[in-house]
Amino acid sequence: MTHWISRRSRALAAAGAGAGLLASCVALAAPAAAAAPAVSCTSLTTGLAAKLQKDITAAVSGRKGTIAVGLRDRTTGTTCTLRESSAYDSASVVKATVLATLLWDAKKTNRSLTDREASLAKLMITQSDNDATTSLWKQLGVTKVKGFLAAAGMTQTKPGADGYWGLTQITVRDEQKLLGLVTAKNNVLSDNSRAYILKLMGQVVAAQRWGTPAGAPTAVAVHVKNGWLQRSTHGWRVHSVGTFNGGGHDYTMTVLTQDNGTMDYGVTTIETIARAIHKDLAPTTGPRTARRVMKVPPQEALVPVPPSG
Repeated sequence: MTHWISRRSRALAAAGAGAGLLASCVALAAPAAAAAPAVSCTSLTTGLAAKLQKDITAAVSGRKGTIAVGLRDRTTGTTCTLRESSAYDSASVVKATVLATLLWDAKKTNRSLTDREASLAKLMITQSDNDATTSLWKQLGVTKVKGFLAAAGMTQTKPGADGYWGLTQITVRDEQKLLGLVTAKNNVLSDNSRAYILKLMGQVVAAQRWGTPAGAPTAVAVHVKNGWLQRSTHGWRVHSVGTFNGGGHDYTMTVLTQDNGTMDYGVTTIETIARAIHKDLAPTTGPRTARRVMKVPPQEALVPVPPSG
């Protein structure tokens, strides 16, 4: 009897050792950290997707921070994406959505904007005025903003709570959807509304015409809206959305960034990516001269956020 127990004990001990060895092997074989997302491009033009993928990847790889990119070129049937569904605090990029909501809501009753609304809209887009944005945000209310987002198919955009419109969560995918609505005929925004949005985005003051327009060909009309905001987590958010049309070109671009040490660093990241894209889409067209005029501290850094930052 004792002999049988001894043999059984040795067997259990061996099994236990094997289990320990297996556990050790499992621990050693733990999966590696997920690789960083890659730039993805498709195109109807031979060789263009590969070139854009290579050049955008090179532009991104040398930069710190968390970067998301979206490109759509109707002329060549080209799209590129990087982190297209990652959410970022909108900062003042959301102001284009506020204007689109205002015009969408007015269209439902076939009314024109009042003089007050038109004045606030111009300040909001061309100067990125925060007080004007707050007035229009309060007038519309989150319910109407959500109504526009649903109509536009911008299902990943979440309006900021408690009046903090600058903390609206946006994604590259949804910003590209908005730019697509602004630049082509659709049932959400009237032709007059689209023209109005583009007009104001084309009149943005010189100090805020940086970002996606950098390196744009001289033959295209540029329309831009930028946003920047510093918070205690993820540092500076710096974003730029733009449309480029004319001279045989028709494309939209969104670059969202966060985890930037300074605002200027984020701007440089966006412009590095933008120059690579413009160069590939319009290689025979000379780029316009970029002139960046920055305010220090930038007024838009005062976008309302909770006291906790």
